[in-house]
Amino acid sequence: MMEDFRTLLAAMGTLIIDGALATELEARGHNLDHPLWSGIVLRDRPKAIQEVHLNYYVAGADIAITASYQASPRGLKEHFNMNDDEAANLIKDSVKLAQQARYEAYGQGIERRLLVAGSVGPLGAYLADGSEYRGDYERTGEEFKAFHRPRIAALVDAGADLLAVETMPKFEEIQAILELLSDEFPTAIGWVSCTLKDAKHLSDGTRLEDLLKHLERHANQVVAAGVNCIPSDLAQGALEHMRPLTNLPLVCYPNSGETWDAENHKWLGRESNADIVKQALKWEDAKAKLIGGCCRTGPRYLEVISSALAAGHV
Repeated sequence: MMEDFRTLLAAMGTLIIDGALATELEARGHNLDHPLWSGIVLRDRPKAIQEVHLNYYVAGADIAITASYQASPRGLKEHFNMNDDEAANLIKDSVKLAQQARYEAYGQGIERRLLVAGSVGPLGAYLADGSEYRGDYERTGEEFKAFHRPRIAALVDAGADLLAVETMPKFEEIQAILELLSDEFPTAIGWVSCTLKDAKHLSDGTRLEDLLKHLERHANQVVAAGVNCIPSDLAQGALEHMRPLTNLPLVCYPNSGETWDAENHKWLGRESNADIVKQALKWEDAKAKLIGGCCRTGPRYLEVISSALAAGHV
């Protein structure tokens, strides 16, 4: 799987990751005022998620990220009263929906290879208190593994092409996930993208230099390293800092520039997408090989940056 991915990346130069799922669902009238966000749409209106995946593929995405970020088995059991099998099956459905959208995209004439990345969100997302942007929660390595194991198993079993280990704020959690992949899912591959305290540190204060050294020890399974769900200007600084520190491809899919207020459940600040084309070209210049958007971005955002990156100029 790793060799296939590297071959694809070498052929394409840059792979485009899709944009926000929850933002687009809200724009289409779905109420996500629930601890599991898009998880409630995954359960009740799965076709809506498939349609968003399809729209992103048509807009230029090479990779669709599944609707499993907030849908951890623990969260599904607590909020939906599901048992283990029901929770696993819903997570598998998130992969199947993206796969079906890919099938539809091919049917519409798209010829480039399309991938499905299974989203693995942090424990902080399950806590639903904004701690995925702080990394201030404490667990043992085994506790982290127990939390992540069933979701990763479901995503792998459903045939996700790779994993999106994303919005990670905490070094110890990343270490536990990589150990889990190495020991129990040795054929799985994926990228690791993080939230940041500043351009040189994870949200928990770990130096990016130390994180990258650790990720390179798992280069047989880690396809790329980088950032997501942070403002684009911070993403640029982080990429420039990381570029000389690693041989891993870099991944970058920031948010719109707004900040999530976890207490009041709303976005603060202003969007900063006016210069998104110039920003995306700068990310590519900084050696980002996987580029997309996170919260508050949509298909139009993706269409603009994918066209610009394909053309190589504004």
